[in-house]
Amino acid sequence: MGRKTHPLTDTQIKTAKPRDKDYSLFDGGGMYLLVKSNNSKIWRFKYTRPYTKKGALISFGSYPEVSLQQTRKQRDEARELIK
Repeated sequence: MGRKTHPLTDTQIKTAKPRDKDYSLFDGGGMYLLVKSNNSKIWRFKYTRPYTKKGALISFGSYPEVSLQQTRKQRDEARELIK
């Protein structure tokens, strides 16, 4: 069972600053924002393939081109397809 995370807010995303190494801000449900050291921010969704039980990763685009609400909708659609 996964750990409970608090959903991200737009303010948290906008104020996320680059660090020496890449880091992630988790939104829950397998979705997170990867903040890279060059100040790019990429939406990602990590899931387990049902038949092979192997981990997989989907990228939804970069912030701010893809908003938080759009990404959550895409995550929900992807979860339905995985079922």
